[in-house]
Amino acid sequence: MRRTVILGTGAYVPEKVLTNADLEKMVETSDAWITERTGIKERRIAAPGELTSDMAVKAAVRALEMAHTRADELDLIIIGTISPDMPMPSCAVMVQAKLGAKKAFAFDLSAACAGSLYGMSIADQYIRNGGVKRALVVGVELLSRLVDWTDRNTCVLFGDAAGAMVLGPSPDPDRGILGIHLHTDGGAAGILTIPGGGSLHPQSAEVLEKKLNKVQMNGREVYKYAVRALPEAVLEALGAQGLAPDDVTHLIGHQANLRIIESVCHRLRLPLEKCWVNIHRYGNTSSASLPTTLDEANRAGRLHPGDIIAMMAIGAGMAWGAGVVRW
Repeated sequence: MRRTVILGTGAYVPEKVLTNADLEKMVETSDAWITERTGIKERRIAAPGELTSDMAVKAAVRALEMAHTRADELDLIIIGTISPDMPMPSCAVMVQAKLGAKKAFAFDLSAACAGSLYGMSIADQYIRNGGVKRALVVGVELLSRLVDWTDRNTCVLFGDAAGAMVLGPSPDPDRGILGIHLHTDGGAAGILTIPGGGSLHPQSAEVLEKKLNKVQMNGREVYKYAVRALPEAVLEALGAQGLAPDDVTHLIGHQANLRIIESVCHRLRLPLEKCWVNIHRYGNTSSASLPTTLDEANRAGRLHPGDIIAMMAIGAGMAWGAGVVRW
Protein backbone atom coordinates (compact mmCIF):
# COMPACT_ATOMS: atom_id res chain seq x y z
CA MET A 1 0.00 0.00 0.00
CA ARG A 2 1.26 3.45 -0.92
CA ARG A 3 1.72 5.59 2.18
CA THR A 4 2.39 9.28 2.72
CA VAL A 5 5.46 10.39 4.63
CA ILE A 6 6.28 13.77 6.18
CA LEU A 7 9.43 14.79 4.34
CA GLY A 8 10.03 18.11 6.06
CA THR A 9 8.65 20.41 8.73
CA GLY A 10 8.97 24.12 9.32
CA ALA A 11 7.63 26.82 11.61
CA TYR A 12 7.61 30.56 12.03
CA VAL A 13 6.62 32.83 14.91
CA PRO A 14 6.76 36.64 14.88
CA GLU A 15 9.41 38.43 16.92
CA LYS A 16 7.10 40.43 19.19
CA VAL A 17 6.40 38.70 22.52
CA LEU A 18 3.29 39.64 24.51
CA THR A 19 3.62 38.38 28.07
CA ASN A 20 0.99 37.91 30.75
CA ALA A 21 2.52 40.90 32.51
CA ASP A 22 1.86 42.97 29.38
CA LEU A 23 -1.76 41.82 29.36
CA GLU A 24 -2.17 42.87 32.99
CA LYS A 25 -1.75 46.45 31.75
CA MET A 26 -4.33 46.00 28.96
CA VAL A 27 -7.20 44.10 30.54
CA GLU A 28 -8.39 43.02 33.98
CA THR A 29 -6.37 39.83 34.41
CA SER A 30 -3.23 38.50 36.06
CA ASP A 31 -0.34 36.22 35.28
CA ALA A 32 -1.53 33.84 38.00
CA TRP A 33 -5.10 33.74 36.60
CA ILE A 34 -3.94 33.04 33.04
CA THR A 35 -1.30 30.48 34.02
CA GLU A 36 -3.60 28.55 36.33
CA ARG A 37 -6.39 28.23 33.77
CA THR A 38 -4.43 27.85 30.55
CA GLY A 39 -0.72 27.25 31.16
CA ILE A 40 0.09 30.21 28.88
CA LYS A 41 2.87 32.61 29.87
CA GLU A 42 3.38 34.51 26.61
CA ARG A 43 2.36 34.59 22.96
CA ARG A 44 3.68 36.09 19.69
CA ILE A 45 2.12 39.00 17.83
CA ALA A 46 2.60 39.74 14.12
CA ALA A 47 4.32 42.97 13.16
CA PRO A 48 2.30 45.81 11.61
CA GLY A 49 1.96 45.07 7.92
CA GLU A 50 2.88 41.40 8.35
CA LEU A 51 0.34 39.21 6.55
CA THR A 52 -0.91 35.71 7.10
CA SER A 53 0.62 34.66 3.77
CA ASP A 54 3.98 36.15 4.81
CA MET A 55 4.07 33.95 7.89
CA ALA A 56 2.97 30.91 5.89
CA VAL A 57 5.75 31.41 3.35
CA LYS A 58 8.44 31.63 6.03
CA ALA A 59 7.31 28.35 7.60
CA ALA A 60 6.96 26.75 4.16
CA VAL A 61 10.49 27.70 3.09
CA ARG A 62 11.91 25.96 6.16
CA ALA A 63 9.87 22.84 5.53
CA LEU A 64 10.89 22.77 1.87
CA GLU A 65 14.56 23.10 2.81
CA MET A 66 14.32 20.14 5.19
CA ALA A 67 12.47 18.12 2.54
CA HIS A 68 15.09 18.97 -0.11
CA THR A 69 12.20 20.08 -2.30
CA ARG A 70 11.99 23.12 -4.56
CA ALA A 71 8.82 25.17 -4.59
CA ASP A 72 8.38 24.48 -8.32
CA GLU A 73 8.24 20.75 -7.53
CA LEU A 74 5.08 21.14 -5.45
CA ASP A 75 1.88 19.75 -6.94
CA LEU A 76 -0.49 20.86 -4.18
CA ILE A 77 -0.67 23.60 -1.54
CA ILE A 78 -3.28 23.48 1.23
CA ILE A 79 -3.54 26.32 3.72
CA GLY A 80 -5.53 25.76 6.90
CA THR A 81 -6.57 29.16 8.21
CA ILE A 82 -9.49 31.25 9.45
CA SER A 83 -7.48 34.47 9.13
CA PRO A 84 -6.48 34.80 5.46
CA ASP A 85 -5.09 37.98 3.94
CA MET A 86 -8.55 38.72 2.53
CA PRO A 87 -11.84 36.85 1.99
CA MET A 88 -11.07 36.31 -1.69
CA PRO A 89 -8.91 34.98 -3.23
CA SER A 90 -7.54 32.32 -0.92
CA CYS A 91 -4.43 32.66 1.22
CA ALA A 92 -3.09 29.62 -0.63
CA VAL A 93 -3.09 31.60 -3.87
CA MET A 94 -0.93 34.26 -2.21
CA VAL A 95 1.45 31.64 -0.84
CA GLN A 96 1.73 29.91 -4.20
CA ALA A 97 2.70 33.18 -5.87
CA LYS A 98 5.19 34.21 -3.18
CA LEU A 99 6.87 30.79 -3.25
CA GLY A 100 6.92 30.60 -7.05
CA ALA A 101 5.19 27.22 -6.94
CA LYS A 102 3.66 27.63 -10.38
CA LYS A 103 2.86 23.93 -10.89
CA ALA A 104 0.83 23.56 -7.69
CA PHE A 105 -2.92 23.92 -7.41
CA ALA A 106 -3.76 25.66 -4.18
CA PHE A 107 -6.71 26.21 -1.87
CA ASP A 108 -7.66 27.10 1.70
CA LEU A 109 -9.68 25.06 4.13
CA SER A 110 -11.52 26.31 7.19
CA ALA A 111 -11.51 23.92 10.14
CA ALA A 112 -10.12 26.41 12.68
CA CYS A 113 -7.72 24.70 15.10
CA ALA A 114 -8.13 21.37 13.30
CA GLY A 115 -7.16 22.89 9.94
CA SER A 116 -3.71 21.32 9.67
CA LEU A 117 -5.01 17.84 10.49
CA TYR A 118 -7.79 18.20 7.94
CA GLY A 119 -5.20 19.42 5.42
CA MET A 120 -2.95 16.45 6.13
CA SER A 121 -5.84 14.09 5.51
CA ILE A 122 -6.69 15.65 2.15
CA ALA A 123 -3.06 15.70 1.00
CA ASP A 124 -2.68 12.09 2.14
CA GLN A 125 -5.57 11.02 -0.12
CA TYR A 126 -4.09 12.79 -3.15
CA ILE A 127 -0.70 11.21 -2.57
CA ARG A 128 -2.06 7.72 -1.90
CA ASN A 129 -4.05 7.73 -5.15
CA GLY A 130 -1.04 8.89 -7.13
CA GLY A 131 -2.44 12.26 -8.16
CA VAL A 132 0.17 14.24 -6.22
CA LYS A 133 3.86 13.61 -5.54
CA ARG A 134 4.66 16.63 -3.40
CA ALA A 135 2.21 18.50 -1.19
CA LEU A 136 2.66 21.45 1.12
CA VAL A 137 0.28 21.73 4.07
CA VAL A 138 0.44 24.92 6.14
CA GLY A 139 -1.48 25.87 9.24
CA VAL A 140 -1.26 29.61 9.79
CA GLU A 141 -3.18 32.11 11.89
CA LEU A 142 -2.94 35.83 12.53
CA LEU A 143 -5.39 35.78 15.40
CA SER A 144 -4.16 38.95 17.09
CA ARG A 145 -6.31 40.87 14.57
CA LEU A 146 -9.39 38.75 15.26
CA VAL A 147 -9.58 38.91 19.04
CA ASP A 148 -11.26 41.52 21.21
CA TRP A 149 -8.45 42.90 23.33
CA THR A 150 -10.97 44.02 25.96
CA ASP A 151 -12.33 40.48 26.47
CA ARG A 152 -10.11 38.82 29.06
CA ASN A 153 -11.68 35.41 28.42
CA THR A 154 -10.38 35.23 24.86
CA CYS A 155 -7.60 37.76 24.32
CA VAL A 156 -5.27 35.96 26.75
CA LEU A 157 -5.45 32.72 24.77
CA PHE A 158 -4.36 33.34 21.21
CA GLY A 159 -1.13 34.03 19.36
CA ASP A 160 0.18 34.31 15.80
CA ALA A 161 2.26 31.58 14.10
CA ALA A 162 2.68 29.34 11.08
CA GLY A 163 3.64 25.69 10.77
CA ALA A 164 4.29 23.71 7.59
CA MET A 165 4.72 20.15 6.40
CA VAL A 166 5.94 18.81 3.06
CA LEU A 167 4.36 15.45 2.25
CA GLY A 168 5.19 12.85 -0.37
CA PRO A 169 4.98 9.12 -1.11
CA SER A 170 6.89 6.98 1.36
CA PRO A 171 9.66 4.74 0.00
CA ASP A 172 8.97 2.41 2.95
CA PRO A 173 5.43 0.94 3.02
CA ASP A 174 5.67 0.53 6.80
CA ARG A 175 6.38 4.22 7.46
CA GLY A 176 4.27 7.34 7.08
CA ILE A 177 0.69 8.31 7.81
CA LEU A 178 -1.11 5.16 8.94
CA GLY A 179 -4.51 6.80 9.20
CA ILE A 180 -6.40 9.99 10.06
CA HIS A 181 -9.93 10.07 11.45
CA LEU A 182 -11.94 13.30 11.29
CA HIS A 183 -15.22 14.40 12.87
CA THR A 184 -17.59 17.36 12.85
CA ASP A 185 -20.51 18.36 15.05
CA GLY A 186 -22.32 21.39 13.65
CA GLY A 187 -24.75 21.21 16.53
CA ALA A 188 -21.99 22.65 18.72
CA ALA A 189 -21.10 25.45 16.31
CA GLY A 190 -22.29 28.18 18.64
CA ILE A 191 -19.69 27.65 21.36
CA LEU A 192 -16.80 29.09 19.33
CA THR A 193 -17.50 31.59 16.57
CA ILE A 194 -16.69 34.79 14.72
CA PRO A 195 -20.31 35.67 13.99
CA GLY A 196 -19.85 38.83 11.90
CA GLY A 197 -18.56 39.43 8.40
CA GLY A 198 -20.50 36.74 6.54
CA SER A 199 -24.01 36.48 5.13
CA LEU A 200 -25.54 36.17 8.63
CA HIS A 201 -24.14 39.51 9.83
CA PRO A 202 -22.67 41.33 6.80
CA GLN A 203 -19.93 43.80 7.52
CA SER A 204 -21.48 47.00 8.86
CA ALA A 205 -21.00 49.72 11.43
CA GLU A 206 -23.19 47.70 13.81
CA VAL A 207 -21.03 44.60 13.38
CA LEU A 208 -17.95 46.63 14.23
CA GLU A 209 -19.61 48.39 17.14
CA LYS A 210 -20.79 45.11 18.68
CA LYS A 211 -17.47 43.45 17.85
CA LEU A 212 -19.21 40.62 16.03
CA ASN A 213 -16.12 40.40 13.82
CA LYS A 214 -14.09 39.13 16.78
CA VAL A 215 -13.70 35.70 18.35
CA GLN A 216 -16.49 34.74 20.74
CA MET A 217 -16.15 31.63 22.88
CA ASN A 218 -17.90 29.73 25.63
CA GLY A 219 -14.70 28.49 27.21
CA ARG A 220 -16.33 26.10 29.66
CA GLU A 221 -18.25 24.29 26.93
CA VAL A 222 -15.22 24.13 24.62
CA TYR A 223 -13.17 22.59 27.42
CA LYS A 224 -15.84 19.99 28.21
CA TYR A 225 -16.15 19.07 24.54
CA ALA A 226 -12.40 18.79 23.98
CA VAL A 227 -11.59 16.60 26.97
CA ARG A 228 -14.26 14.13 25.82
CA ALA A 229 -13.76 14.19 22.05
CA LEU A 230 -9.97 14.18 21.80
CA PRO A 231 -9.18 10.98 23.76
CA GLU A 232 -12.02 9.21 21.94
CA ALA A 233 -10.54 10.27 18.59
CA VAL A 234 -7.02 9.18 19.55
CA LEU A 235 -8.31 5.76 20.68
CA GLU A 236 -10.26 5.45 17.42
CA ALA A 237 -7.20 6.26 15.30
CA LEU A 238 -4.96 3.91 17.25
CA GLY A 239 -7.53 1.11 17.31
CA ALA A 240 -7.93 1.25 13.53
CA GLN A 241 -4.22 0.35 13.27
CA GLY A 242 -4.34 -2.35 15.96
CA LEU A 243 -2.48 -0.07 18.35
CA ALA A 244 -3.07 1.03 21.95
CA PRO A 245 -1.92 4.08 23.94
CA ASP A 246 1.01 2.06 25.29
CA ASP A 247 2.34 1.87 21.73
CA VAL A 248 2.52 5.66 21.38
CA THR A 249 6.02 7.13 21.44
CA HIS A 250 4.93 10.77 21.14
CA LEU A 251 1.66 12.66 21.30
CA ILE A 252 1.65 15.78 19.12
CA GLY A 253 -1.43 17.76 20.04
CA HIS A 254 -3.03 21.07 19.25
CA GLN A 255 -1.95 23.45 22.00
CA ALA A 256 -5.31 24.88 23.03
CA ASN A 257 -4.98 24.77 26.79
CA LEU A 258 -2.51 22.98 29.04
CA ARG A 259 -5.38 21.69 31.19
CA ILE A 260 -6.93 20.03 28.12
CA ILE A 261 -3.62 18.40 27.22
CA GLU A 262 -3.18 17.15 30.79
CA SER A 263 -6.71 15.77 30.87
CA VAL A 264 -6.32 13.95 27.55
CA CYS A 265 -3.03 12.40 28.65
CA HIS A 266 -4.63 11.31 31.91
CA ARG A 267 -7.57 9.68 30.13
CA LEU A 268 -5.23 7.91 27.71
CA ARG A 269 -2.92 6.95 30.59
CA LEU A 270 -0.02 8.57 28.78
CA PRO A 271 2.68 10.40 30.76
CA LEU A 272 2.72 14.11 29.95
CA GLU A 273 6.40 13.70 29.05
CA LYS A 274 5.29 11.97 25.83
CA CYS A 275 3.48 15.12 24.71
CA TRP A 276 5.55 18.01 23.35
CA VAL A 277 4.22 21.13 25.06
CA ASN A 278 4.90 24.70 23.94
CA ILE A 279 1.66 26.48 24.83
CA HIS A 280 3.44 28.39 27.59
CA ARG A 281 5.52 30.17 24.93
CA TYR A 282 3.08 30.61 22.05
CA GLY A 283 -0.46 30.32 23.38
CA ASN A 284 -3.18 28.89 21.17
CA THR A 285 -2.15 29.42 17.54
CA SER A 286 -5.13 27.50 16.13
CA SER A 287 -4.30 25.68 12.87
CA ALA A 288 -0.61 26.57 13.22
CA SER A 289 -0.37 24.76 16.52
CA LEU A 290 -0.04 21.13 15.43
CA PRO A 291 2.61 21.60 12.68
CA THR A 292 4.54 24.11 14.80
CA THR A 293 4.64 21.63 17.67
CA LEU A 294 5.65 18.81 15.32
CA ASP A 295 8.46 20.94 13.89
CA GLU A 296 9.82 21.77 17.34
CA ALA A 297 9.86 18.12 18.39
CA ASN A 298 11.42 17.15 15.06
CA ARG A 299 14.20 19.76 15.17
CA ALA A 300 14.91 18.90 18.81
CA GLY A 301 15.80 15.37 17.70
CA ARG A 302 12.95 13.76 19.60
CA LEU A 303 11.46 11.88 16.65
CA HIS A 304 13.17 8.71 15.45
CA PRO A 305 12.45 6.26 12.61
CA GLY A 306 9.81 3.77 13.68
CA ASP A 307 8.33 5.97 16.43
CA ILE A 308 4.56 5.88 16.69
CA ILE A 309 3.25 9.44 16.76
CA ALA A 310 -0.36 10.16 17.65
CA MET A 311 -1.72 13.53 16.53
CA MET A 312 -4.87 15.29 17.72
CA ALA A 313 -6.62 18.61 17.20
CA ILE A 314 -10.00 20.20 17.86
CA GLY A 315 -11.43 23.52 16.83
CA ALA A 316 -14.53 25.53 16.01
CA GLY A 317 -17.26 23.67 14.23
CA MET A 318 -16.83 21.67 16.32
CA ALA A 319 -14.24 20.00 14.10
CA TRP A 320 -11.75 17.51 15.44
CA GLY A 321 -9.79 14.39 14.72
CA ALA A 322 -6.72 12.29 15.34
CA GLY A 323 -4.08 10.58 13.26
CA VAL A 324 -1.31 8.04 13.61
CA VAL A 325 2.09 8.32 11.94
CA ARG A 326 4.97 5.86 11.98
CA TRP A 327 7.96 8.17 11.71
